[in-house]
Amino acid sequence: MHNDLPIRKIIHVDMDAFYASVEQMDDPSLKGKPIAVGGGGARGVISAASYEARKFGVKSAMSGRLAEKLCPDLVFVKHRFDRYKEISSQIRKIFLDYTDLVEPLSLDEAYLDVTENKIGLPSATLIAQKIRQRIFNEVGLTASAGISINKFVAKIASDYNKPNGQKTVNPEDVFQFLEDLDIRKFYGVGKVTAEKMYQKGIFTGKDLKTKSLEYLEENFGKSGKQYYYIVRGIHNSEVKPNRIRKSLAAERTFSENLSSEIFMLEKLDQIATEVSNRLDKSKVSGKTITLKIKYSDFTLQTRSKTLPFFINDKAIILENAKELLYQDKLNNSVRLLGISLSNLNTENKSTLKNKSDNKQSISVQLKFEF
Repeated sequence: MHNDLPIRKIIHVDMDAFYASVEQMDDPSLKGKPIAVGGGGARGVISAASYEARKFGVKSAMSGRLAEKLCPDLVFVKHRFDRYKEISSQIRKIFLDYTDLVEPLSLDEAYLDVTENKIGLPSATLIAQKIRQRIFNEVGLTASAGISINKFVAKIASDYNKPNGQKTVNPEDVFQFLEDLDIRKFYGVGKVTAEKMYQKGIFTGKDLKTKSLEYLEENFGKSGKQYYYIVRGIHNSEVKPNRIRKSLAAERTFSENLSSEIFMLEKLDQIATEVSNRLDKSKVSGKTITLKIKYSDFTLQTRSKTLPFFINDKAIILENAKELLYQDKLNNSVRLLGISLSNLNTENKSTLKNKSDNKQSISVQLKFEF
């Protein structure tokens, strides 16, 4: 592969339909039924759908109204984020029995570096099996896993045998795996980029691999460099146990579109309070305030302002959010407002170094048991 690749064994664990599965576990009457978490009401948006609902095409980020059209028997369930966090914490403790190098991506997924692990087991595949079995036995939920030499390949692999399955991509199989991959599976390739790639004759990893670094940078900007390396199995991002928060936000979707700025100011006051409370809880401050506005026609606009000092005070957040609201004329009536604070004072803090910094060639890695 590459002469200077770190030797790593990475597991990506992804819970199966996490929010929906928690609801079905806690309420047996929901088992086997198509359910959606969130999405109730005229303006609701779905956060998660059970596998029974997914068969009808129901998925997260879909409006509840559309989901109900696709699946008339859909059962809507309210969010219980405290419960999801509680379950996520139980799962995290299981991970930590095997390695301290755990990088949570969200409540329901995480990367684990088990190159050196606490149980001294050389096979990452067997460790993944043990973790999934323990999650099922101790928590009552199923999880899927992907196992490979880096985070990128492991994450893609975890989706292959869902639900309640796993896939290992051995070092010697990585090239073929990436070459056979549909371009839409590559991290960072969204619908727009995929269409652009299709127009240029790039449909699979193999097609992508034929393009030079210069060609990809010229046509896809900074992302071109990333595409060039990941299709060659080069992705040296370490598993970082203390991922540093880059921003903190809160937003509200309104039951009716707002056209009066007076009503918007009332909502901004509530949102600023929530942002301030979250900043206090996380013990962070930020310099850049961003106002997010989603209009009734679903177009999205952001307005930002960077201050010369760190803030977390609600009054200052609200004052600046108001200023951003009045900065320019609104294009339409508004269905959503949000405030985020970025450029946080956590960004200069050092992160733990991955213990696996032994850099040898892939020929050595081939001897590893996966």
